Amino acid sequence: MTVPEKYDKVLTGLISGFVLPFITGLIIFAFTSGHQSIHSYLLRISESNIITHAITLCVFPNVFIFLIFNRFDMLRASRGVLAMTIIWAVIVFGIKFLG
Repeated sequence: MTVPEKYDKVLTGLISGFVLPFITGLIIFAFTSGHQSIHSYLLRISESNIITHAITLCVFPNVFIFLIFNRFDMLRASRGVLAMTIIWAVIVFGIKFLG
């Protein structure tokens, strides 16, 4: 069993599609925080009404994971990433139009 076959599971895609936006958010925080705490940084984003923009920016790297999984013919993992990206999109639409 090769490595792509071993990790070609929907759960792998779901986990990577969930974790990568948080890692991206932490990287963005590290470069743009200006010595603020995470709490005050998130409050500033919330008060500026750009929370949906921030979530969208953090979810964007899921496209690259999707393409990598597709390139290695890991179609089940690609489905997991796509499903998690759709869940993130539903969350963004919910915040934008209901919140």
